[in-house]
Amino acid sequence: MTLPRRFLCVIIDERLCPVELAGMALDGGARMVQLRRKTASGLELYEWAVRIQELCRQRDAIFIVNDRIDIALAMHADGVHLGQEDLPASAARSLLGPDAIIGVSVSSVAEAQQASLDGANYIGVGHIFPTFSKEKLTPPLGTESISQIGKAAGLPVVAIGGIGSGNVLDVIKAGASGIAVISAVSGADNPTEATRDLVNRIWQ
Repeated sequence: MTLPRRFLCVIIDERLCPVELAGMALDGGARMVQLRRKTASGLELYEWAVRIQELCRQRDAIFIVNDRIDIALAMHADGVHLGQEDLPASAARSLLGPDAIIGVSVSSVAEAQQASLDGANYIGVGHIFPTFSKEKLTPPLGTESISQIGKAAGLPVVAIGGIGSGNVLDVIKAGASGIAVISAVSGADNPTEATRDLVNRIWQ
């Protein structure tokens, strides 16, 4: 499976049932779902991942497991997304094989270039704008970082951090291939409609 030219990635957080939220996001047109639940047990993650992967396959979408290479390997996920404190993409590649989609979170040119050398398929760049979904110790990178970091790595950029309906088009115009959101969908009154609105704006 390859990355779409433009796409929305919905990250599953702690607010709603993971499988329910994944279904609503996919109904709204999300092309990638990432399961990230830091407080869940391995068994919970595995069971959710199996069910979400099936939903994604029914809709020709990509399913990514955050951090947990073991979970991704056990249930044959489409790929993993790794942070700077996780195993490098090269190690993930050796375990998951050549067809896995591997993303790496970066916030600098040096990190992006290393991710490229390690065999990542895309880089997650952020946080672009102020965000309250995760505690941040560094200032926002701003949209200008998207093209700078993306060109340095030679990889598609998935932008994350404070992105919503009011600024998503600015991020796409700055050179992002994908947009990753958490609260813009999971915190919405209607996650399906919130997803659909973001997808429509991405393709404006």
